[in-house]
Amino acid sequence: MRRTFTPRPNYSEEERDSFYKQMAYVGVLLTEHGVPVIFDATANRRAYRDQARRQIPQFVEVYVDCPLELCMARDPKGIYRNARQEAANNVPGLEASYEPPENPDIVVRAGQEASEIAAKRVIAKLTEKGYLRD
Repeated sequence: MRRTFTPRPNYSEEERDSFYKQMAYVGVLLTEHGVPVIFDATANRRAYRDQARRQIPQFVEVYVDCPLELCMARDPKGIYRNARQEAANNVPGLEASYEPPENPDIVVRAGQEASEIAAKRVIAKLTEKGYLRD
């Protein structure tokens, strides 16, 4: 989505505000037409996630609690490496702050919980809320 909405991203606060508004809007449109949506996004400010929660009735927030060192080790795009080399800026956890959610529906502890178990917990929560059928 970022490549479409911001083909030359600079990750400024204004750009992030616009990007997450657009992402939430797409989520609204898709869910209104019965399409399930999963957004894999940092959304470093609580306001972005809260806005999506207000707009999308069937919303589940999954917080992947991942230490910065682990994020950096699992960096396939080289974002953290580039930030350290000053080729990227405004990276959450480094130059940009990250506001953890106050009341997520699910917390996944990266590095402490097997991904298969975390995925099963997410599916169980979606089923419990009636968003998925057995």
